[in-house]
Amino acid sequence: MTSRIAVLVSGRGSNLQAILDAIANHTLDAEIVGVFSNKHDAPALQRVPPALRWSAEGKSFPDRLAFDEALGNAVAAVRPDWVVCAGYMRILSDSFIDRFRGCLLNIHPSLLPKYRGLRTHARALAAGDAQHGASVHFLVPELDAGTVIAQTSIEVQPQDSPDSLAQRLLPLEHSLLVASLQLVCAGRVSEQGDMAILDGQPLLKPLHLDSTGRFS
Repeated sequence: MTSRIAVLVSGRGSNLQAILDAIANHTLDAEIVGVFSNKHDAPALQRVPPALRWSAEGKSFPDRLAFDEALGNAVAAVRPDWVVCAGYMRILSDSFIDRFRGCLLNIHPSLLPKYRGLRTHARALAAGDAQHGASVHFLVPELDAGTVIAQTSIEVQPQDSPDSLAQRLLPLEHSLLVASLQLVCAGRVSEQGDMAILDGQPLLKPLHLDSTGRFS
């Protein structure tokens, strides 16, 4: 059965485009049922028809909980099987996460548990890391602390800046997100409690997406 995906965005939407391309290429059995943003002018919104767009500015609401209730109601209205945070830069409230727990995924630009939060590329360089990467994980109330499903990595080069590192990683982020969605949309991965389950067995460590686009 084709999975229904709601996507949360704040920026340009390159990860959203990767999902759309995979659907168009018939490599992902899914449909986008809504794209939701905390910014009216987010370029990502332009990647889908107007009927699929929802946006609201946080300053229009009395507090974060009120914003997330409106967002949650809008997301629930499209009846998604999966809610994907793809460059969504606003911290979600515990109540929103609890509402969609188990079907809520995020892609984060670091090899979690390293570098939760922002400025991940700069922090990896400052630490002298030999490798950097991205992770797809289930969302829990603690920031970027949910169970990691899969990761991909690249070698840090001596000449790298935060921008160049981000640019080199981005195509692998796209591949990682699509490959992870292929697993969850096929029913192969689920969340049970604080554990990810793959093909009926506990996933004891994150899957690794190699340069050929295969998991190991």
